[in-house]
Amino acid sequence: MGYGPTSKMLVNLVDGCVQAKNVTPGSVMWTLDGDRTVRTTVAGVTAVKGRAAVDVVTDRMTFTASPDLLLATPDGWTHAADVAGKTVAWTHAKKLCRERLTIRPGYEFGYFVGATCADGTVGKNYVSLVVNEEWFASRYATALRACMGLPARLEAVTRPSGYLKRDLPGFRVRVVSSYLSDAMRHFVGGDAHHMRQGFPRVVLRDIDTLQGFLDGYIDGDGYNVKHGHGRMIASSNVPFLEELAQIIGARFTPSKQGLVSQLYVSNRWPDRNTFHPEHHPLHPPESFWIKVQEVRPRPALGTKPFTFYSYRLAPYPAFLVNGHLVREPW
Repeated sequence: MGYGPTSKMLVNLVDGCVQAKNVTPGSVMWTLDGDRTVRTTVAGVTAVKGRAAVDVVTDRMTFTASPDLLLATPDGWTHAADVAGKTVAWTHAKKLCRERLTIRPGYEFGYFVGATCADGTVGKNYVSLVVNEEWFASRYATALRACMGLPARLEAVTRPSGYLKRDLPGFRVRVVSSYLSDAMRHFVGGDAHHMRQGFPRVVLRDIDTLQGFLDGYIDGDGYNVKHGHGRMIASSNVPFLEELAQIIGARFTPSKQGLVSQLYVSNRWPDRNTFHPEHHPLHPPESFWIKVQEVRPRPALGTKPFTFYSYRLAPYPAFLVNGHLVREPW
């Protein structure tokens, strides 16, 4: 009995997708360890003939495999023949070969997250900041280089002014990285829009990181109070401000007119002892649950049987079939 995908199904090697029949000993495959992608090496390949296969139809694609191939579900490993209606582990196959950043926590990381939440743009595969002040853009680029190691630099640009009815000079910092944009969306709850983003609790690792976040956010959407010992944040995202107020021990009253609300950040907020460090992952999850719509029996046609390929792997026993996590029985 075969335990793997059929010969023409695509499996995910570190060097790119190949058909199952083209995997050789020594090939390095992608797999999943929790919600992270990791590598595993092929120590041996076995090809077995069989006359019965199944088409597994998921939310993402259809692949053909042995009915005995195991797929990862929330309830454990389940045979391909029995996964209809269940959810299975999957990762974006097209994102497997992208660069994974080393994210360094600390003040610069907090500043980058805060400034991005206030004035940045998170696109599908990029993060950018466009502002009028050169000093702000320069500080943002410095923080981005320090915490992500990316080659961030300033660009002189023009931006339209609706009030003045003309273009104004400005500065842009833009880095192309789908990994970074996925991380930012993960930090703020999945939606990076300024009105819908949640407070990024990843900055609560320590006082320095939170202070960096406050400095970055206030540089973008705040100002110094002339007569006092603190700064003011201005935002229309009330839930965001409410959560931040609890963390720094500040009083907050939303604007009754439904316009921009303000939150006063005292310079002495650490003395209130309302901050409690929390540990949250710095990296975005790379594993997701998707639904299996149906499993269709697929008998061999005529006299030609299916060829199923299975792999002996180390150190991880599982591999990916076009992003779907699978393995053969123990």
